[in-house]
Amino acid sequence: MKRIVLLFAILAVAGCSNKAPLIGISGSYMPTGGTSLNTNYSQAVSRARGVPVIIPTVSSREEADAVLAVLDGIVFSGGEDLGPWLYGEDIYNETVFVDSVRDVSDVFLAQAALASHKPILAICRGEQLMNVVLGGSLYQDIPDQLPDNVGHGGTTHKIGIEAGSILASLFGTDSLEVNSTHHQAVKDLAPGLKVTAHSPDGIVEAYEGDNLIAVQFHPEKLVRTDAKWLALFKLFIKKAR
Repeated sequence: MKRIVLLFAILAVAGCSNKAPLIGISGSYMPTGGTSLNTNYSQAVSRARGVPVIIPTVSSREEADAVLAVLDGIVFSGGEDLGPWLYGEDIYNETVFVDSVRDVSDVFLAQAALASHKPILAICRGEQLMNVVLGGSLYQDIPDQLPDNVGHGGTTHKIGIEAGSILASLFGTDSLEVNSTHHQAVKDLAPGLKVTAHSPDGIVEAYEGDNLIAVQFHPEKLVRTDAKWLALFKLFIKKAR
């Protein structure tokens, strides 16, 4: 029933806006019922001339395929830590907090998105998710596993951008200041992906793949005070048309 209601809602929006791409955005599962999502994501998509659709959790690949069938692109948002069993590890320490319901949903949605060949924008947890789904692994706790890190828990720092990357072409620079609110990060990069930005301590801050742009930072927050970041969302929406 949940899936049917969602699909009817998406189709209703599509009927009112046959030019703007429909962009699904993953959210966090709420045990009391429903899905939560910071409004920064939907506002950024709207400002870039997309139609944001919040995706409730799915419980099967069939549901995920049905959702992707009516979307033009998908944003995987930030949130809880990924379950380390998804990349063959046990929980590292007490700082790791997972949401197994969301993990199941996001993995199905990621698999469906990859199979659909529709554009994917992966942010923070989303960046980590896509790396894991494609065969990579994560640092579970940056402060403990990488003690010489530059600080990633609620701060800002510069990132170095690789020449020839999407970020380089969008912003015309080899360095950007970004926000940082995470304690996990890409460890082993999945096959087929290309790292396009690093923080000074070597942590992966962005990578690219087929129909995939992934960033560890939060451009949906940055765009609220710095309009240049809208370019990333506009490019994503353009690819979804």
